[in-house]
Order: sequence, then C-alpha cells, then structure tokens
Amino acid sequence: MNKWMFFGALLCLGLGGCATHGCDTSTPGSSCRTDYLLYQNDMLQAKWIINERRQESYELASALLTRAAQHDQTGEAQFYQAVLLLRLNTEGSRVHDLLQESADHRYPLAIALLAQLSGPVDQEQARAYRAKYDELDVARSGYPSFSQALIVVNKLISQNN
Repeated sequence: MNKWMFFGALLCLGLGGCATHGCDTSTPGSSCRTDYLLYQNDMLQAKWIINERRQESYELASALLTRAAQHDQTGEAQFYQAVLLLRLNTEGSRVHDLLQESADHRYPLAIALLAQLSGPVDQEQARAYRAKYDELDVARSGYPSFSQALIVVNKLISQNN
C-alpha cells in the first residue's frame, strides 16, 4: 500500500468524528472550537510521527496523544497510545488496557487489533471482538471491512517500513 494512501486512510478513520461532545465546535474563536482544533492538531502530528516511524520522536507523539486523550471521546488517542507501546516492544496489561478503553468507545481499529491479538490465546474472545466489529457502523457500510482494518493495524504495529 502506498505510504500516502495509508496515511490518508488513517486520517479518514480518525478525524471524522467530533472529539468534544456537548459544545459547539463551529463557532470561530470559542474555547470549545480552540480545544477541538488543538485536539485535531495533536492527533494529526502524533499520527504523522507514528507513520514516519521516527523512534526519536515517539516521546513527542506520546505527549501529544496524552493531551489529545483529555478531549477524545472516540477512543482514537488510546488506540494510538497502544500502537506506540507496541512499537516500543512493550507487552502486557497497559497495551491491553488502552486497547480495551479504545474498544469501549467503539474505535474500529482497536477492536480489530484486540481480535487479532486474542486469536492465538483465546479463540472465543477473538470471535467476540469480531462480532463487536461487525456491529459497528463502519463494518455495516463496508469500509473498512474487518480484513481492511487488519491490514491497517498490522501496518501500524509492524517494525518494518
């Protein structure tokens, strides 16, 4: 997959939803809009760093994601925090907790990754995550399909470019 197409897919999956529920983000100059714009900027920069695979910048990406998580209602920030930990070969409960938190917000890529990670150890749990994915609006629309979501998450967590 072309690197730019991959990055475009990440943006489409991530920045489509509103991160700050309960306030009007369309009013220029409002504090709600400012928070929303900063959230979008933090997510965009963090995804860019992750996509570029600059390990020396992962600390910055982590800081951006931590700040974005304060306003994120989609689970996207937690998903990318987990991706960073996986890239740094961090195993264990922190990765799973972040992915589960993201999945609880119905973030598609988190659910797909949980299904994949559960597969080798617990087929029943993997099927449960797959069923949860199939209930999502994105799955019903066909984009991304579960197999497409797995391609994206595998690309994100792989150690190779």
